[in-house]
Amino acid sequence: MNINVLFFAGLREALGVSAERLDLPAGIGTVGALRDHLAARGEPWSALATAKNLRAAVNQQMVGLEAPLKAGDEVAFFPPVTGG
Repeated sequence: MNINVLFFAGLREALGVSAERLDLPAGIGTVGALRDHLAARGEPWSALATAKNLRAAVNQQMVGLEAPLKAGDEVAFFPPVTGG
């Protein structure tokens, strides 16, 4: 299953990449499973598993980690944004 993954803000800076197209292995069917799959790459990717209040969106809709994925989805990960 091919998906596009986007990384924003401080997460993008920490990972050194803003986007990636992935062909997911069988068994990666939710946002949470995708996060864990990416975090298993080691540093700096493990920050995905430990980031507090990590937000995710699928096809520009905010979702929880249990949200299902399907071929062609766009998944975005970003830290919470604050303003002032």
